Amino acid sequence: MTPAYLIITPARNEEQNLQATIDSVVGQTWRPRLWVIVDDGSTDNTGAIVDAAARQHSWIKGVHRPDRGFRKQGGGVIETFYDGFKLVNGEPWEFLVKLDGDLSFASDYFEKCLGEFAADPKLGVGGGCIYSMIDGVAVEDSPGDPPFHVRGATKIYRRATWEGIGGLIQAPGWDSLDELKANMLGWKTRSFRDLRLFQHRGTGAVDGRWKTFVKNGRANYVVGYHPLFMICKCARRVLERPYGVVAAGLLYGYVSGYFSSAERIHEPEVIRYIRREQLSRLLLRDSIWGQR
Repeated sequence: MTPAYLIITPARNEEQNLQATIDSVVGQTWRPRLWVIVDDGSTDNTGAIVDAAARQHSWIKGVHRPDRGFRKQGGGVIETFYDGFKLVNGEPWEFLVKLDGDLSFASDYFEKCLGEFAADPKLGVGGGCIYSMIDGVAVEDSPGDPPFHVRGATKIYRRATWEGIGGLIQAPGWDSLDELKANMLGWKTRSFRDLRLFQHRGTGAVDGRWKTFVKNGRANYVVGYHPLFMICKCARRVLERPYGVVAAGLLYGYVSGYFSSAERIHEPEVIRYIRREQLSRLLLRDSIWGQR
């Protein structure tokens, strides 16, 4: 039997891309029990596209949020996600999907993803790999991500894992903290290397690359990364294009968290776990950041 899964899609100004995502989900061999698409105060035709899909398919629901007047990095997407999650009450489900509104993928994508979960009862969070088409060539986005990481655009949570980690924080770093907490609780998290999703808007295209690097550095601060690990991470990325900019943005975002009194997660046991794993990685011992 098809596992019961739900999808929630936050979407802001995605009129150029959302229909491709709708077509991909509608064409799935295993369709979701419910798909909630949340229009996050879009100023284009995103809301109309959502409403049209909901009229055509009874299992698609639309939610419309007022325009906050600006794009809220990090936490805004999860605020929007939780407005959609309110419609889940009482709906039976085994898996919960957070899916971006600028993706397209094969018709058997979710069937194969859920097959990965069926094959490994300890798999708590998973999802495919994000690609972009550049000059006609499929290029993986962020191929250097750690082995435990699943891209925030396509997260699939097993229900027991979701309940164990207590959901998502509404702040930068939500898409790392969820996996780190899951691993701390004994779950596995990983991307499915042979399952591709294609994004139609590049990572950081809306906010610009510098702001995206700074946001990622701030996310590392919020979840409690060890300073030594962060220095090594920035040093490793100095030669990543654009040269020096990636490292500078990450370091600025992280260090500025201290001087701006940015709020960190209030979970000391989680921070201790993260830093212990990071120090193990620096000492070339086994860790979730890499096994020798």
